[in-house]
Amino acid sequence: MGSRDAGSKRNDEQPLSLDDIDRLIHEPARLLLMVHLAVVDSADFTFLMNQTGLTWGNLSSHLSKLEDAGYVEIEKTFVGKKPQTMAALTNVGRAAFRTYRDRMRDLFTEMPE
Repeated sequence: MGSRDAGSKRNDEQPLSLDDIDRLIHEPARLLLMVHLAVVDSADFTFLMNQTGLTWGNLSSHLSKLEDAGYVEIEKTFVGKKPQTMAALTNVGRAAFRTYRDRMRDLFTEMPE
């Protein structure tokens, strides 16, 4: 992420740079995961696989990176005898996603037509 925290506003005199964009979220598969997780309380791996088209291994890898950053929380439980893995955005993840979305909006707003 850039040098500003999730709650800060850009100085209108400084142009938006790519340093202001959270590269962890910006990767296409992780962005897709963040978009899906932003609109639900939590989602299981099967749902995320079906929604994103990612393989089990790719899904697991990208969610692990988001989890390492503190953006996603993974919970493994059993439903009966079947394992169930759930993913949810943390408060930090929701704030980071809002900041990412706002900065991307700013980037496109500042583009000349």
